Amino acid sequence: MTDPQIAILMMVLFIISIFLGFPIAFTLMAMGVFFGFYAYWTPGQLENLFASRVFDLLVQRTYDVMSNDILVAVPLFLFMGYMIERSNILDRLFVTLQIAAKHIPGSMAVAAIITCAMFATATGIVGAVVTLMGLLALPAMLKAGYDRKLSAGVICAGGTLGIMIPPSILLIVYAAVSGISVVRLYAGVFLPGLILAGMYVVYVMIRAIINPKLAPKPPEADTGVPFFRLVYMLLTSFFPLAVLIACVLGAILFGLATPTEAASVGALGSICLAAGYRELDWDRLKESVYLTVRTSAMVCWLFVGSWTFSSVFSYLGGEGLIKDFVLGLDLNPVMFLILAQIIIFLLGWPLEWSEIIIIFVPIFLPLLPHFNVDPMLFGILVALNLQTSFLTPPMAMSCYYLKGVAPPELDLTEIFKGALPFLSMVIVTMAVVYIVPAATTWLPTLVYGQF
Repeated sequence: MTDPQIAILMMVLFIISIFLGFPIAFTLMAMGVFFGFYAYWTPGQLENLFASRVFDLLVQRTYDVMSNDILVAVPLFLFMGYMIERSNILDRLFVTLQIAAKHIPGSMAVAAIITCAMFATATGIVGAVVTLMGLLALPAMLKAGYDRKLSAGVICAGGTLGIMIPPSILLIVYAAVSGISVVRLYAGVFLPGLILAGMYVVYVMIRAIINPKLAPKPPEADTGVPFFRLVYMLLTSFFPLAVLIACVLGAILFGLATPTEAASVGALGSICLAAGYRELDWDRLKESVYLTVRTSAMVCWLFVGSWTFSSVFSYLGGEGLIKDFVLGLDLNPVMFLILAQIIIFLLGWPLEWSEIIIIFVPIFLPLLPHFNVDPMLFGILVALNLQTSFLTPPMAMSCYYLKGVAPPELDLTEIFKGALPFLSMVIVTMAVVYIVPAATTWLPTLVYGQF
């Protein structure tokens, strides 16, 4: 077998290992080291196996991850999210927004989407947002007589917004993989994120206007709060979180701080927020630190394994073989983007977004210049696309998260049916982003000028 064929065998064995359930990060490292022995073989290597250059590569890749300034923001934003999640402000925020939006059709569902968007922006953790909103907002909507499918779809779709709305962990990881500025990515994804969240809200309102029985108005007894009382509720629930998010994002977008510095401020702000709500104690702090370390370690080991694997894969000629194959298909830019997004969509069923971004997206990055595709546009399309993996049966993780906390009478089929209309809006947003590139380039150009 030729070296490129060995590289393809390496990729096939890795995919088989994934489906067999082996840990992905350590499988990547094992594959990289095993095939690296062959790739970097030198005479006399059998006499001292540990003298192989593949171990130098492994150490170098580990050091690269440890010294990567961009990745430092990941644990800080994660800690910020976990602390806010444990501050128990979600119930206050949802009730306040529900009362403030009482005159809007489908007010509870609209409040749920806005709450999901804000909470997802603060945490970026899809499972946490869907689970907490499933415990809080879903029973309230069902009790108010809301349609079960609509209620489930609102929470599943709203909870996924955190993987693309800044400060998105996904975009930080994509920036580390692609070499694009995190700041420009955040600015570029801002409008598409608002468009998608806005489409969710408009869809709910239209459904409520066409068929008021799907989303009946809440009784006056539940929403009849005096004006000054409502202002106080907004000041104590909505504004503290909104100010924290605005300070973190504003500092990043306007160049006042790097993403890592802003994440540090956000982490400190989340501690202050928890203390202000009298929810800060040793157990919550310890649990937040533990979850942050666990998730950060998973991401970093994925980087170590992926960069080791991809280095050996490229050295053997696998990357060139794939590039020649795709170029040989004679695709135009639109067909290439559609093919790439279909592959990523399918990968979203068995894999987490982190694994897709770190392992498979780098395969497409060298092809972007040939098809004249902006890497920032491609990354935003990927971020949108990966939301579909949380909403698409049979592997719609948002639906499974919700089912885990939903009342027994709400079955999984109803949750799937409720999520599907929101899935179509993600696809429409992807089309808008591609057809109107200014949706992603206008804000970065306005704030930072041309590339």
